[in-house]
Amino acid sequence: MIKREQRTAAFALNRVAGNFGIGSGATVAGFIVAFAQQLSSFQTLYIFDAVTYAAFALIVLAAVPSPRAETVTATDANGTGFRAVARDRVFLTVIGANIVLLVVGHTFFSNILPPFAKAHTPLGPAAIGIIVLVNTSFVVIAQIPAVRVVTRMRRTHAFAAASAIFAVSLLAVLPATLIHTELAATSLLAGVAIVFAIGECVHTNVLGPLVADMAPAHLLGRYLSLYSLAFSISLALGPAIGGLLLQTSPDAIWWGGALAALLAGAVLLRLGGRIPDPLREAQSGLGPAPEAA
Repeated sequence: MIKREQRTAAFALNRVAGNFGIGSGATVAGFIVAFAQQLSSFQTLYIFDAVTYAAFALIVLAAVPSPRAETVTATDANGTGFRAVARDRVFLTVIGANIVLLVVGHTFFSNILPPFAKAHTPLGPAAIGIIVLVNTSFVVIAQIPAVRVVTRMRRTHAFAAASAIFAVSLLAVLPATLIHTELAATSLLAGVAIVFAIGECVHTNVLGPLVADMAPAHLLGRYLSLYSLAFSISLALGPAIGGLLLQTSPDAIWWGGALAALLAGAVLLRLGGRIPDPLREAQSGLGPAPEAA
């Protein structure tokens, strides 16, 4: 559907739409339930949700073109199926390292910071809600402008930058436990939420397009499915690991997460020229012909 050079902007727009949908959907649903404390209000909400999914499916069937035949025909040398994907060790390294970044840089903030802040800082539920709102709002505002910054960086450098930003933001949570006023702690963690959001913008703007560029045309769907699976795995691992540490060593969530982020960034940085990079290709004059994906 899009050309190679449009992938970064397309993935950024997709993330903006997702964040906006999650935030606005939760808000609308909350108002519906709050103003109609009856079983029928929940039923109406879920019926409306089902209708929107059905409408989206019809739009996809009617408006999204099917891939050209030549892009989905595999050669005997390349093979088909997930076995062919499993032979791409560089891709598996990228996915593995990015699962670590998704766990410590995304799910630790969204799933672990709220209960940690409630138990170990002066913040109440309203203040925690403000911090989450600051993060999601900043992502919606900054995701697309961040495309210009990311496209000027080597992909390995962008991964390293995102890892460093995540490490700083994770460590910056710890001083909040030493603050005794809610306003001061909220101000600090709101700033931390913005730093997390910057890391998220850089990270997701480089990860999605990289996966699409690494995929052979006939395996694009499978590569992207593993990309999506990485987010699902992080949503499972993040709360499990973070919840265990909350009970045993809460501070280890943040300094341990920072260490894991730096290690993942180092692994990705060492990949160097083994992953496709439009900036490097443009500088060397070896850029591939435009393609759609």
